[in-house]
Amino acid sequence: MEYRFETENTCAQIIEFTLEGNVVRNVRFLEGGCPGNLQALPRLVEGMTVEEIEEKIGGIKCGFRGTSCADQLAKAVRKAYEESKKTA
Repeated sequence: MEYRFETENTCAQIIEFTLEGNVVRNVRFLEGGCPGNLQALPRLVEGMTVEEIEEKIGGIKCGFRGTSCADQLAKAVRKAYEESKKTA
Protein backbone atom coordinates (compact mmCIF):
# COMPACT_ATOMS: atom_id res chain seq x y z
CA MET A 1 0.00 0.00 0.00
CA GLU A 2 1.18 3.55 -0.75
CA TYR A 3 1.79 5.96 2.14
CA ARG A 4 2.47 9.69 2.35
CA PHE A 5 4.01 11.17 5.50
CA GLU A 6 4.44 14.86 6.30
CA THR A 7 7.74 15.32 8.11
CA GLU A 8 8.42 17.49 11.13
CA ASN A 9 11.42 19.81 11.47
CA THR A 10 13.34 18.59 8.40
CA CYS A 11 14.19 20.12 5.04
CA ALA A 12 12.31 17.47 3.06
CA GLN A 13 8.62 18.06 3.73
CA ILE A 14 7.07 14.80 2.50
CA ILE A 15 8.06 11.14 2.36
CA GLU A 16 6.20 8.71 0.12
CA PHE A 17 6.75 4.94 0.13
CA THR A 18 5.15 1.58 -0.42
CA LEU A 19 4.67 -0.87 2.43
CA GLU A 20 4.27 -4.58 1.62
CA GLY A 21 3.58 -6.24 4.96
CA ASN A 22 6.52 -4.87 6.95
CA VAL A 23 8.83 -4.44 3.92
CA VAL A 24 9.48 -0.92 2.64
CA ARG A 25 9.84 -0.11 -1.06
CA ASN A 26 9.88 2.89 -3.42
CA VAL A 27 10.87 5.58 -0.88
CA ARG A 28 10.69 9.14 -2.23
CA PHE A 29 11.51 12.38 -0.41
CA LEU A 30 9.70 15.44 -1.76
CA GLU A 31 9.77 19.21 -1.37
CA GLY A 32 13.29 19.97 -0.18
CA GLY A 33 16.20 18.24 1.42
CA CYS A 34 19.80 17.42 0.54
CA PRO A 35 19.72 15.82 -2.93
CA GLY A 36 22.60 13.41 -2.35
CA ASN A 37 21.29 12.10 0.96
CA LEU A 38 17.77 11.82 -0.38
CA GLN A 39 18.96 9.73 -3.31
CA ALA A 40 21.10 7.51 -1.09
CA LEU A 41 18.57 6.79 1.67
CA PRO A 42 15.93 5.22 -0.61
CA ARG A 43 18.54 2.97 -2.20
CA LEU A 44 19.89 1.88 1.17
CA VAL A 45 16.53 1.02 2.71
CA GLU A 46 14.90 -0.59 -0.36
CA GLY A 47 13.55 -3.98 0.71
CA MET A 48 14.34 -3.52 4.41
CA THR A 49 11.76 -4.23 7.09
CA VAL A 50 10.30 -1.58 9.34
CA GLU A 51 12.33 -2.98 12.22
CA GLU A 52 15.59 -2.91 10.25
CA ILE A 53 15.02 0.71 9.24
CA GLU A 54 14.26 1.73 12.82
CA GLU A 55 17.40 -0.03 14.05
CA LYS A 56 19.74 1.42 11.39
CA ILE A 57 18.55 5.02 10.98
CA GLY A 58 16.05 5.79 13.75
CA GLY A 59 17.25 8.50 16.11
CA ILE A 60 19.74 10.12 13.71
CA LYS A 61 19.85 13.88 14.23
CA CYS A 62 20.66 16.63 11.74
CA GLY A 63 22.43 19.50 13.44
CA PHE A 64 20.30 21.25 16.05
CA ARG A 65 16.98 19.87 14.78
CA GLY A 66 16.68 16.83 17.05
CA THR A 67 15.60 14.72 14.06
CA SER A 68 16.63 14.13 10.45
CA CYS A 69 15.18 12.92 7.19
CA ALA A 70 16.44 9.44 8.10
CA ASP A 71 14.82 9.58 11.54
CA GLN A 72 11.58 10.86 10.02
CA LEU A 73 11.60 7.93 7.58
CA ALA A 74 11.96 5.50 10.49
CA LYS A 75 9.00 7.17 12.22
CA ALA A 76 6.97 7.21 9.00
CA VAL A 77 7.37 3.51 8.27
CA ARG A 78 6.51 2.58 11.86
CA LYS A 79 3.38 4.73 11.77
CA ALA A 80 2.31 3.25 8.43
CA TYR A 81 2.95 -0.28 9.63
CA GLU A 82 0.88 0.23 12.76
CA GLU A 83 -1.96 1.75 10.70
CA SER A 84 -1.81 -1.15 8.23
CA LYS A 85 -2.29 -3.67 11.05
CA LYS A 86 -5.47 -1.88 12.14
CA THR A 87 -7.03 -2.12 8.67
CA ALA A 88 -5.96 -5.72 8.00
